[in-house]
Amino acid sequence: MTPTPAAVFLDHEARALLTRLDRVQPFVVHETMVTAAAPTPAALSAVDRFLIDGRQVLRQQVTGYREWLTGPGAEVAPSEQQRRFTVIRLAFNEVLAQFDLFTEAVTQRSEHRTGVWLSGLDMLAADGLRLPGGFVVAPPVICYLARGPGAAIRRARTRLPGGAPNPVALIRVPRERMVGHGIASSLLHEVGHQGSALLSLVESLRPALSAEQDRAAPQDRPAWACWQRWISEILADVWSVAKLGIGSTLGLVGVVSLPRWFVFRPSGDDPHPIPWIRVRLSCAIGNALYPASQWGELATLWAALYPPQGAPEAMRGPLARLEAQIPGLVDVVLEHRPPLLCGERLGDVLCLPNRRRTALLARHASWRDSPAELLQAPPALAFAVVGQARFAGLITPERESEVLGDLLTAWAVRSSLDTSLLCGRSAVAPATA
Repeated sequence: MTPTPAAVFLDHEARALLTRLDRVQPFVVHETMVTAAAPTPAALSAVDRFLIDGRQVLRQQVTGYREWLTGPGAEVAPSEQQRRFTVIRLAFNEVLAQFDLFTEAVTQRSEHRTGVWLSGLDMLAADGLRLPGGFVVAPPVICYLARGPGAAIRRARTRLPGGAPNPVALIRVPRERMVGHGIASSLLHEVGHQGSALLSLVESLRPALSAEQDRAAPQDRPAWACWQRWISEILADVWSVAKLGIGSTLGLVGVVSLPRWFVFRPSGDDPHPIPWIRVRLSCAIGNALYPASQWGELATLWAALYPPQGAPEAMRGPLARLEAQIPGLVDVVLEHRPPLLCGERLGDVLCLPNRRRTALLARHASWRDSPAELLQAPPALAFAVVGQARFAGLITPERESEVLGDLLTAWAVRSSLDTSLLCGRSAVAPATA
């Protein structure tokens, strides 16, 4: 049967689509970066395998369509032939959207110095996801920079364009925070979202908060309704404070230090707490995990920077009621026993004794005389030490940036050398029967 003009046209369009698909190459063959800047092999392999699988599925769809077009499809109306091709072309655009999503993150690894620092941030994020007891099986992480003061995460296993599950945790951090203790605060807040999802904390905590709302006095119930709406962001802040100590709250202050109208504005449907309350809550979380007078000092400083009497009159009452309920909220969150923690209290699992003020200051005093010890420390602990030293006035902002930049570089180099050594050992390992 002689193909119709419509069938010839659509067959050419399908072939052209295959040609363009062939030009979507794996990152490992077209991205230029020094070894130390590369994402971890697990992360890069997961992304490339995900994209390769998507291209293979699409190729099969295009090939099947062309076979249908010269077989049973030759008898159908051109409009139906076009409809089927349009569905496939939309799938092609979804593959490109997935590719572009990761391209921005991977391409930044070619930037001088920044690429290596991003690899160091990968190490920090991976360390921030670890919990004692093996409760979390952490996915690979890839960090990248973006404009603006806020960070964000596209969590592993959430849906990407086209509906496929994300193979890695993709974390966007603010370029303007490179490099200081604030970058860790933003990063580990996003890590906290991933950790909370892995432990299903939001799902298990909301019923407990709802029960507290039912028990509360009528005038206090609006506050508990707010905690329920904000609990995802609150848990991410809890995670960050647990990992970084006061450096987390200092970083948060840096993020929300904005014009007064923003700091006091009602949140509406925003899942983030009102900024003024969020900082006060972060201080209360820190004091509950790692009791010390410094948390009260920081809360007082925040109130001096943004006096509550400067809030719009309509907001002063709600802010006061929210602040009054903060201790009860902190107790509920830290006393919570999620099913996936096997009966352990969330506060006990997250609390790390070496993040207490005295322990961090002791490490800073020791590492000041022996910098090599700082390089060997887990990344989150190292950032916690530097953040504590910054709050105590023991390190200048200039020295802080220099130290943290050197640490990120050292972690990136060490990770790449460890990977090379592991691959080298695998290559020379004797074959087994």
